[in-house]
Amino acid sequence: QVQLVESGGGLVQAGDSLRLSCTASERTFSRMTMGWFRQAPGKEREFVAAISWSGLYTRYADSVKGRFTISRDNAKNTVYLQMNSLKPEDTAVYYCAADDSLVVHTTTLPYDYWGQGTQVTVSS
Repeated sequence: QVQLVESGGGLVQAGDSLRLSCTASERTFSRMTMGWFRQAPGKEREFVAAISWSGLYTRYADSVKGRFTISRDNAKNTVYLQMNSLKPEDTAVYYCAADDSLVVHTTTLPYDYWGQGTQVTVSS
């Protein structure tokens, strides 16, 4: 059972930056696809970004392209989400997820493990 712990959320102003981190409990992390999703109040959970086990392949939601960057450090069992030029519409609970497959999925269903989430609030 892989446990994921997110950190780095907070309250910021529009235009500011935040970096989220997600640390996994298992060394198998290095062979897992990792994703970030978010869920705003009253809305469904949506894809934000994902990265292959090697870090060579990444995918982003159109709404965050050019502003957010996903990266990973397999030696530290950690995946990051660097968020720049934050907007009020980025306000949500952000979840880290892990998938055993080699495919970089952009939907929630393939992801087997989820963190507890970290709140990001962007004020205007």
